[in-house]
Amino acid sequence: MIKPLNDHVVVKPIAKEEKTSAGIILPDTVNKEKPEQGEVIAVGPGKLLENGTRATMSIQPGDKVIFTKYSPHEVKIDKEEYLILSEADILAVIE
Repeated sequence: MIKPLNDHVVVKPIAKEEKTSAGIILPDTVNKEKPEQGEVIAVGPGKLLENGTRATMSIQPGDKVIFTKYSPHEVKIDKEEYLILSEADILAVIE
């Protein structure tokens, strides 16, 4: 498993299924845009502050999040794709 450092977050992308107006389902390979939603798999311990303490992470494993489109780093481990991004690049938690 991946253990992120500092304020980094590991996210498993959520594939978006798109349909045309005629009801045809388009595979995700048609749209080359990166996913903007994912499920948090792991979080780091938090950003190290100047006074030596760590900031508390506001994201927890299991959260479904929306993040900026071009911020994540893509990694592949055991044939699974994951995204690693900074907590600051997460825009919202989906409830």
